[in-house]
Amino acid sequence: MTSMGSWQSRLTQIGHAAQQWVIEWWRLIYLGALLLVLTLSPSSYSRESRLVLSRHIYLNTAPILLWFTVLCALVTVVLTRIVVVTALSYGLSQYALQVVIRVLVLELIPLTAALFVALRCTIPDGAELTAMQASGQLDEMRRQGGDPVRREVLPRVVAGMFSGITLAALSSVVALVVAYVAVYGFNVSGLAAYTRLFGQVFSPAVTLIFVLKTLFFCLAVALIPMASALYGMRDASVRTSAEMRGLVRMFAVILLIEVTSLVGNYY
Repeated sequence: MTSMGSWQSRLTQIGHAAQQWVIEWWRLIYLGALLLVLTLSPSSYSRESRLVLSRHIYLNTAPILLWFTVLCALVTVVLTRIVVVTALSYGLSQYALQVVIRVLVLELIPLTAALFVALRCTIPDGAELTAMQASGQLDEMRRQGGDPVRREVLPRVVAGMFSGITLAALSSVVALVVAYVAVYGFNVSGLAAYTRLFGQVFSPAVTLIFVLKTLFFCLAVALIPMASALYGMRDASVRTSAEMRGLVRMFAVILLIEVTSLVGNYY
């Protein structure tokens, strides 16, 4: 009887965990669809809303743009040097720049930009939203006829996506320029070969995968922390557990996107 009771208790726990898992993913999908509708709605861009959105975009992008770009340039110089020297030692110098572009621009920069924005911007924004939820500010806003999703969540999600896309795009351009300078120097003699190599790497299919991967990375790091904050519990221990599940879910989605892009690029 004890064994049967323990099995029933375990099955109940598994069922409750599965139900909670489905609910959390459904809430995430619902919030994403709601934010998409609000983003396309002209009523979301009143004068006050535009000011709030501009402030979030500036705070999430401007302070980190220069430092991330400089860091990306330094990493590009080091990585390019390592790859070129290694390729020369094996007689494969013709593949060195292609490896740099594929590894750095296609794979590392979008992932690093998304994680950098998550750690620097969207996770702190989610923590701020959690504090507002716990203190009752969002409930008070609802009682006054306001929409917390439109006023507090939408600007943070849009700003997070804008920051991630801006960092990834600018850093990719900087990395391509720095890689060229590191190999050919400050002259245009290798521009034709470099342009041809760039075209070989960025085929239409690879370019589409790169753009979609960057967009989905930025959407994941911007949306998931907000969903965890908005639908988190008020109890501190339960709220902490919900936040941890949100972080795990975010990294799982990022890993899934990365694996899918690798399959699309190389298989």
